[in-house]
Amino acid sequence: MDQKQINDLLTKMTLEEKISQLLQLTANLHEGTEDQSQITGPMEEMGITGEMVRASGSVLGLSGAASIIALQQDYLKKSRLGIPLLFMADVVHGFKTIFPIPLAIGCSWDLELAEKSAEIAARESAVSGIHVTFAPMVDLVRDPRWGRVMETTGEDPYLNSLFARAFVRGYQGSELAEDNERLAACVKHFAAYGAAEGGRDYNTVDMSERQLREYYLPAYKAALDEGCEMVMASFNTVDGIPASGNEKLMRGILRDEWGFEGILISDWASIREMIAHGAAEDDCEAAYRAMRAGVDIEMMTPCYVQHLPQLIESGRIDESLIDEAVLRILQLKNKLGLFENPFRGADPEREREVLFCDEHRRAAYDLAVKSSVLLKNNSVLPLQPDSSIALIGPFADHEDILGWWSCVGAKEDAVQLGTAMRERVSGNLTTASGCGFDTMTAEQLEKALEAAREADVIVLALGEESTMSGEGGSRTDITLPEVQLELVKHLKKLGKPIAAVIFNGRPLDLHGVFDEADAVLEVWFPGSEGGAAIADLLIGRANPSGRLTMSFPHSAGQIPVYYNAFNTGRPMDPSKTGERYVSKYIDSPNEPLLPFGYGLSYTCFEYGGLHISGSEMTAEQHLTASVEVTNTGTRTGIETVQLYIRDITGEVVRPLRELKGFQRLELQPGETKMVEFSISEDMLRYHHSDLRFTSDPGSFQLFIGPNSRDTLQAAFKLI
Repeated sequence: MDQKQINDLLTKMTLEEKISQLLQLTANLHEGTEDQSQITGPMEEMGITGEMVRASGSVLGLSGAASIIALQQDYLKKSRLGIPLLFMADVVHGFKTIFPIPLAIGCSWDLELAEKSAEIAARESAVSGIHVTFAPMVDLVRDPRWGRVMETTGEDPYLNSLFARAFVRGYQGSELAEDNERLAACVKHFAAYGAAEGGRDYNTVDMSERQLREYYLPAYKAALDEGCEMVMASFNTVDGIPASGNEKLMRGILRDEWGFEGILISDWASIREMIAHGAAEDDCEAAYRAMRAGVDIEMMTPCYVQHLPQLIESGRIDESLIDEAVLRILQLKNKLGLFENPFRGADPEREREVLFCDEHRRAAYDLAVKSSVLLKNNSVLPLQPDSSIALIGPFADHEDILGWWSCVGAKEDAVQLGTAMRERVSGNLTTASGCGFDTMTAEQLEKALEAAREADVIVLALGEESTMSGEGGSRTDITLPEVQLELVKHLKKLGKPIAAVIFNGRPLDLHGVFDEADAVLEVWFPGSEGGAAIADLLIGRANPSGRLTMSFPHSAGQIPVYYNAFNTGRPMDPSKTGERYVSKYIDSPNEPLLPFGYGLSYTCFEYGGLHISGSEMTAEQHLTASVEVTNTGTRTGIETVQLYIRDITGEVVRPLRELKGFQRLELQPGETKMVEFSISEDMLRYHHSDLRFTSDPGSFQLFIGPNSRDTLQAAFKLI
């Protein structure tokens, strides 16, 4: 259909038909709607009727080509104007083939592989009938207590923006209208959801507009600049106003300033939740505020369908706002080709061929290898394949490695670590749980000790079970469960080398394992091929190359702790530890245990010869910074060379350093490569107190190194 036909279709719609397009309900609510007596329980409590379900414009959470085709056919038979349904789902880090969680994907620093993971997720979803994914989540997060930290790519706005673009490219491709193997992407959660106070899900967010624009908005804007079709409003307040009813945020910034013309959807029931926030008296007021803010689709509450007609009749809402919202929905349905082919890519036969195929599993394996981060190694890793190994811990033989938001991925399909190790190790391998995730029996402990006594080396597979992170999974204590730390203590007494493998959905306080183990490998929730990837890393078939995209705290008491912080008027001098009246803790270091960008390898890299092409630059004339990187070890390895810049003096104080570029390079043993970065004036811009985005003349420091802490440095001026 062309735009004129879309406009003509809109004019033929009744008000009720228009408003029905604004309602999204879950697939299970479409069952039994022929019989009005079946509308009971949660549906009744939400005020949802069978007629609403039959008329709603989009469906959440249904998958499977046959099921979607059947529902679409049934729906179209009853649609007066033949307007098809949109099918949406949370395809966050894979559909059937599950990739590592997004936080892990960020730690790969591999944008091409991240894009490929989204492309594969889209292919599997599209053939199963899905049209839209609620991804990527690009919320910047500085608080690992928040359960949904597992969905982000980290604490840095620059890196998050690059990954946002990569994921959108992967999901949508370049020709969404013609490519039935792609999905429309929906960036979330707009805005600043990752800054919830106390790391508590759904909690208040309160920050200055300058802070919002400087750190939290860039990744959303990057996704939209890449062509992302949809935006999801966040649960939280922004400047005291719930996002779903925030006109300044949605109409002012998103629509007017950024020019976004796509669909804005609420998060689950977030329009009605304005009542609990204290921003709306009832459903009618919530509908009024959300529509005024420009929210097009209401997910899982009936405020719009129940109250927009009377709001229009009373003159509080102009019907033109409804028309705008419906037009955006019709345009996306048209872009997806649903009017001509309402089943789009859904194909039951091809679905069986595509889902969880070997090609997709190989990509999941590659990403699991590249996202794992070696945090510590006292020459224990890689293991010798002919060693006698005791694999101990709750993850030794456990399938719970997919992580939260694993869509239709099946835990039983995941490659377990124990299984993969038995296939690869030629020496004796004994496995024992030692404990559960949060319980331990005497029998479990004794079996673990028995296995460990007979082994040359102990591999400890520890961590969080998947329900300990994800949505609603906020924690105040981010150490490993106490029984797992007790297990470490018992095994440490045997005097055997210990390599710990940590499965988790967030940065942890690793005390009790980091200080006790000889090696620590962070593997996150690694996805369907996780066991195979980890086993190959442990025995040295693969070399760790991941780098942290969130700082690991010494303790939860430091949170928020992040690399790009401001200095204070009384900074601590590390050489003067006895000073009291400086900005410091008396019981902990200021710095994180492990900094942003950190990660080890089975080889070693040496940096030298930092050179900058001049001491001054202008807006027109760039500088070039170069450094020599040498692989001084005996194995081929990948190094992520990172560029940071500090603006020494600003109209608004600037962070101690900010990531401005990086390059991943593979080096053979003894090989040296020159790495160059171009420094341009636009890299020096920031939001001033009046929100102007510009740079200031003055002095700058430049840092290049393997992480945000261990760097070489040089100086230059902008004139």
